[in-house]
Amino acid sequence: MLRLRPYGDEDAKIILSWPIEEKRFYQWTAGILGEYPLTLEKLSGLSGLMRFVLLDETEVSGFFTLRNPKETPDEVRFGFVIVDPKKRGQGYGKEMLRLGLVFARDVYRAEKATLGVFENNEAAWRCYRAAGFRDAPGEALKSYAVMGEAWPCREMEYDLTGERHA
Repeated sequence: MLRLRPYGDEDAKIILSWPIEEKRFYQWTAGILGEYPLTLEKLSGLSGLMRFVLLDETEVSGFFTLRNPKETPDEVRFGFVIVDPKKRGQGYGKEMLRLGLVFARDVYRAEKATLGVFENNEAAWRCYRAAGFRDAPGEALKSYAVMGEAWPCREMEYDLTGERHA
């Protein structure tokens, strides 16, 4: 059974043990955490965000953050979504996002969830689509300078209003 719990400092060692190649590091962080490779200091830079880990029966298997992009509680933004490389392709990412969406809707009472994904990260885009996110209508592609290239980023969203439980 997969479940979420708040991130604890002890989780950093596990996340840092995941092999993350340079391109994947930048797909994951957009350079917000500085230059490759990932370090404890860089991971600690996310302390101002709501941080969660995905647990399976035996270990930490995923990580993501939530924040308020507009300083209002009606919208949350997912960021730094990552799954243990040994568990990719097994539905962990989709389930982690689903659990995060339940938290956003039922606990945080958000009406919309958003995220960004680089066009060169097709696997992540497919995962987000499988979890119910859709390309945001009318959003112009933003481009980020990463590894000496321009990486277009898609905006995606999930409408939580139709799923509200009383």
